[in-house]
Amino acid sequence: MDLLSSLRISSSGLSAQRKRMEAHSSNIANAQTTRTAEGGPYRKKEVVFGSEPAREKFSEILEGELAENAHTVHATEVVHSDKVVFKYDPNHPDANTEGYVAMPDINPMVEMANMIEAQRAYEANVTAINTTKQMAIKTLEIGR
Repeated sequence: MDLLSSLRISSSGLSAQRKRMEAHSSNIANAQTTRTAEGGPYRKKEVVFGSEPAREKFSEILEGELAENAHTVHATEVVHSDKVVFKYDPNHPDANTEGYVAMPDINPMVEMANMIEAQRAYEANVTAINTTKQMAIKTLEIGR
């Protein structure tokens, strides 16, 4: 695999993990939101990842088997959960006639742990890009 393919794979990981962090931070910020513009409580976001071969040009496909198993990752879609939890709070403005409020099914601790995991994956991709850059610089220094 060449250096550009390595950079392409790592940059796709950066983009996917950024999207994941955005979804988790939105979930944390709206964990107590009971009313949205669409109606009802906030709907939890989950990012779905997909992969595709890390090739852009036809010539790269013909290169051989070295990069055959290399794939880039991308966020294919953001899925919204319809799960709600009913909490008894008769004084809440959005309570129904029985005193229950429909709340989003979001556990802020789980969301925070998932966000930290996405951050660590993001940092790993940054490290991979920096290592690839250092390898390219060292390669150029050998030619001097």
